[in-house]
Amino acid sequence: MNETLIANLRAQRGGPRDGALLRFSLGNALLTAGDAAGAAEELRQAVAFDPNYSAAWKLLGKACLAQDDKPRAAEAWRQGIAVAQARGDKQAEKEMTVFLRRLEPPAR
Repeated sequence: MNETLIANLRAQRGGPRDGALLRFSLGNALLTAGDAAGAAEELRQAVAFDPNYSAAWKLLGKACLAQDDKPRAAEAWRQGIAVAQARGDKQAEKEMTVFLRRLEPPAR
């Protein structure tokens, strides 16, 4: 099922429906399938289409973390937090703040 979904979404890239939502959906499907590198690539495209897409920033951080790329995960979440704050998306802001806090515990 997921392979079919991924194939269908990939087929739409570059067409009239290509955009942030398509790339987010493809990134989500790839991450679910265990392809974190492919997911990160698609999610970077999603935020290139729409830099104010806080959910894409959140998922991009997760994809980076799944690749054990903590610096890029942290950067994605920082960008996402800024976007969420600017848009008033309190839930996304809270979630990414928690993810970032877990990734970068306070110095003691």
